[in-house]
Amino acid sequence: MKKQKEFIKVNGITKYFGESEKPTLKDINININENEYIAILGPSGSGKSSLLRIITGLIEPTEGEVIFDGKKVNGVNQYASIVFQSFALYPWLTVRENVELGLKAKGFPKDYTSEKASELISLIGLDGFEEAYPKELSGGMRQRVGFARALAVEPKLLCMDEPFSALDFLTAENLRTELIELWTTKRMPIKSIIMITHGIEEAVLMADKIVMLSRDPARVIAEIKIDLPHPRNRKSPEFESIVDSVYKVLTKGEFEQENEDKAEKVVKENVEKPVEIPEANIGVMSGLMELVDDNDGRMDIYQLGRDLMMEIDDLLPNIEGLTMLDFAKVVEGDIIITSLGSKFIEAETDESKEIFKEQLMNISTFKVIMNVLNSKKSKKMREEFFKEIFTQYFGEHSIEEIMDKIIDWGRYAELFNYDHDTEELYLEQE
Repeated sequence: MKKQKEFIKVNGITKYFGESEKPTLKDINININENEYIAILGPSGSGKSSLLRIITGLIEPTEGEVIFDGKKVNGVNQYASIVFQSFALYPWLTVRENVELGLKAKGFPKDYTSEKASELISLIGLDGFEEAYPKELSGGMRQRVGFARALAVEPKLLCMDEPFSALDFLTAENLRTELIELWTTKRMPIKSIIMITHGIEEAVLMADKIVMLSRDPARVIAEIKIDLPHPRNRKSPEFESIVDSVYKVLTKGEFEQENEDKAEKVVKENVEKPVEIPEANIGVMSGLMELVDDNDGRMDIYQLGRDLMMEIDDLLPNIEGLTMLDFAKVVEGDIIITSLGSKFIEAETDESKEIFKEQLMNISTFKVIMNVLNSKKSKKMREEFFKEIFTQYFGEHSIEEIMDKIIDWGRYAELFNYDHDTEELYLEQE
């Protein structure tokens, strides 16, 4: 077998943003070969897009380096193009003008620019729409223009940041199929593709290799090669087996890493720091527990996601919330309801809230809040105060969402209240 030529090497990439003490990315190492389609998979907020921007030179790493085709990346990589989730087309330009944009910026002759644009518009199936404006196109057609524009400058590397997530199911499926056909038939003049996604089935459907990231900070927890021939059948036993394996690895890495991080903090500092509260909804967590409990208290997470038609990005935070509350645990890709979880499900409303409240008091983040509120004579404190404290640990990128969940959980458990007018957390005084 002919040895594959290494194309991109990501060496020890670590990235801090702002004044945060915790990196978004930590010691990321990835090798990408020529003619390889890579999917980078991980939960929301895991730093997937940040990693893509470092690889393409749009942002600099704090530590580490990226070697692209034998040379270190310094500044914007002129041989890489990105297709974004949001289309990113210029609304005042026609389809042709949007596609020609990169070619004109690079100073190509007018005749070549026009000819190349026509060729690509035909390739992505938009013949007859050359003079149309973005507002006159469907979402799928606009994303096709995005692909054509990215390919116009003949990049060596095509990067895609969740390119199908803004499209309806059928449009996205058609575009995935067409892209894979262009790639496998070598009709696109590129050496490699990197796709950011949170969809496990999408990754298995399209990629040659899946790189899985954990969260807070992002680390590579596993790589899985996909040797299935194209076109791939979602319903084949081989396909489903790989999807199930990815679920198991991703959930195992997510929750084991969380436990390792906690242990590391205790060993190194012997001080309990605030922990990040996942974007888990109380109603969804309760529903998940009831569903799993009805299935003898244990379910395969992949099957659970399929039954509920939930992407991993939506499912995992809720499972993470259940494990944080000790209502469930994850073992080999299965979610298992604990005895405390069963007690919560069977309890009446008041009792279940009391159980929830007791569990919150075991979580360091809520301990911090209660210590502050109890130390104040007024038993009140501005939400902004807690945001500033927690930003030191969680970073600025997600503090609004985290604080919303903290308030939701605390109010549900009647641990504290929240005044929307004054934006204060407070304790009821008898």
